[in-house]
Amino acid sequence: MTNRTAAARYARALLDVSVKEQAELSQIEAQLTEFAGLFAQHESLAKIIVNPAVPALRKRALVAELVTRAELQPVVGRMLVLLAERDRWAILPDMIAAFRERLLELQHVVRADVTTAVPLPAERAKQIEQSIAHATGRSVTLSTRVDPSIIGGVVARVGSTVYDGSVTNHLQRMKQRLEESV
Repeated sequence: MTNRTAAARYARALLDVSVKEQAELSQIEAQLTEFAGLFAQHESLAKIIVNPAVPALRKRALVAELVTRAELQPVVGRMLVLLAERDRWAILPDMIAAFRERLLELQHVVRADVTTAVPLPAERAKQIEQSIAHATGRSVTLSTRVDPSIIGGVVARVGSTVYDGSVTNHLQRMKQRLEESV
């Protein structure tokens, strides 16, 4: 089983248990992120927790102590201790990402990434967000970025679907049609 697959399973289990226990889901996501950040800030902790020479019981004890001091929600604490106990700490970043995706899905929110050649005015970004919300039937979290290489138009990525309305794409299609007709 790949790390991503395992991370998705742990994330699904965490979300299912959290919903069952009626825990605050956004707080769980924030606590997971903060705890992972703690290990990113302190290299010595990160080296200990991923070192295969350190016994899993010591890793578990370390994480359990940190969880107690951090006063995390019980479901978060149990998940972090479980990851340390099973020596699966390396999947934590992927698990957090998978948890976020599942949380958005549960809340009927879709993430849309919009790329334009020039900065998008706030009013136009709002119109695009409303169009995507209407098309998907979900709330939209919109993020924008600028990429001058698309020349003009808009490229929108909604989930795994890409809507490419860029000038660059139109030019490439015209070129292909001209080459085929010759």
